[in-house]
Amino acid sequence: MTEKTTATPTRRPRPKVMTLTPAAAERVRAIMASKGPDIAGLKIGVKKGGCAGMEYTMTWADTVDKFDEVVEQDGARVIVDPQAVLYLLGTEMDYKTDKLSASFVFNNPNQQGACGCGESVNLVPARQDADEAAE
Repeated sequence: MTEKTTATPTRRPRPKVMTLTPAAAERVRAIMASKGPDIAGLKIGVKKGGCAGMEYTMTWADTVDKFDEVVEQDGARVIVDPQAVLYLLGTEMDYKTDKLSASFVFNNPNQQGACGCGESVNLVPARQDADEAAE
């Protein structure tokens, strides 16, 4: 008689939803420090709105919810709203400064277009094959 062995399948490592440039990580870390120890991180999401269809949202979170994705990089913590994950998969968050402004910039492969004012974007969910290629 032969014995059956059941091996637990190895899980592939999950790709990061987002990455931060050193400038973005430094800015998030500095703002988090000024907010105090009760802040869990900067929460990123998307919502319907604007002339191109969607807008990025950023708020300070005091907790990490059960289904939130957490990206920790260089001492900065970004919390991704679970409803935004497919729209943000593969996104690089940067922080740019120039003579007249300073802002976070999202380099998002899921972005199909943007409005002229730069406040809203046209996003599509990431495709399954794109998820696998990111690994």
